[in-house]
Amino acid sequence: MEQPAFGQVCVSNDLRKRGIFVSPSGVRSVWLRRDLDSFKKRLSAPEKHVAATGGVLTEAQVVALEKKQEDDVAHGEIETAHPGYLGSQDAFYVGTIKGVGRIYQQTFVDTYSKWFAARTTESLATLNF
Repeated sequence: MEQPAFGQVCVSNDLRKRGIFVSPSGVRSVWLRRDLDSFKKRLSAPEKHVAATGGVLTEAQVVALEKKQEDDVAHGEIETAHPGYLGSQDAFYVGTIKGVGRIYQQTFVDTYSKWFAARTTESLATLNF
């Protein structure tokens, strides 16, 4: 994969410039057959190839890998041991309903099980589960 960051349409267009006519869905079919269907899998393929053959990464591959590394740092995953270990909650203003007044929504998500609860209330002072 010379351009691991390319999507199926870009790969199809790049191949077309080289005289190889493959539709975007054809590119996707090849990716599925070779287990390269996700962006992360396409990024790890050149690393595995270089490790196995001792080759060198192209500039585009290095740029894509650096971008992935920055993205992983910026959007790290939360690891939780069991349900109830860590929860995330948020409250925000939904809008105003005539005759009722301001409406707020409070949402709670258990980060392990992805279980959530949401409720609406008329006052920020009553926001608690």
